[in-house]
Amino acid sequence: MAFELSAAALQADRARLLALLTEKSWAKKKIVLSSGRESDFYIDCKKTILSAEGHYLVGRLVFAGVREFFPAAVGVGGLTLGADPIASAASFASFLGGAPLQAFLVRKEPKGHGTGQWVEGLVSLPSGAPVVVVEDVVTTGASTLKAIERARSEGLRPVGAFALVDREEGGREAIEVSGVPVRALFSRSDFP
Repeated sequence: MAFELSAAALQADRARLLALLTEKSWAKKKIVLSSGRESDFYIDCKKTILSAEGHYLVGRLVFAGVREFFPAAVGVGGLTLGADPIASAASFASFLGGAPLQAFLVRKEPKGHGTGQWVEGLVSLPSGAPVVVVEDVVTTGASTLKAIERARSEGLRPVGAFALVDREEGGREAIEVSGVPVRALFSRSDFP
């Protein structure tokens, strides 16, 4: 059931994902970001990730990146909603790749009923499990930092963060100050 993640195949996948992100998710326009900052471009990765091809490509590339840069990781997840499809895709691809990564989701608020939990998927991850926090777009790093903090408070050990796009606006540096190295598939300079 495993599939090959050769350098040539991953390079082709990366080029195709960049084309899809540019076509479906990228817009050169003035916008106010969730951080309150104004920007002259917008990228909504969900428009690409939620397509069948985008989900497949994101899964393969994030799985390969986690294996390359954070090989000790046994789980991937992050703050809902941006991280949810990435964690799902990477977990699925990892199973097909013969090296399963468990997915987890960090809520923005504790579950309002039942156990009131903050993190879904902990049942598959032992206390102290090394995990990678995933994110669609890093701007200030606030969402990723929130997910790292919540994962730590639930007994997980974030060993890295992996983003689809780094806007190159200080987010990577803010995250790395917390002791968590960051990798990204693309940066602002990869887009028009």
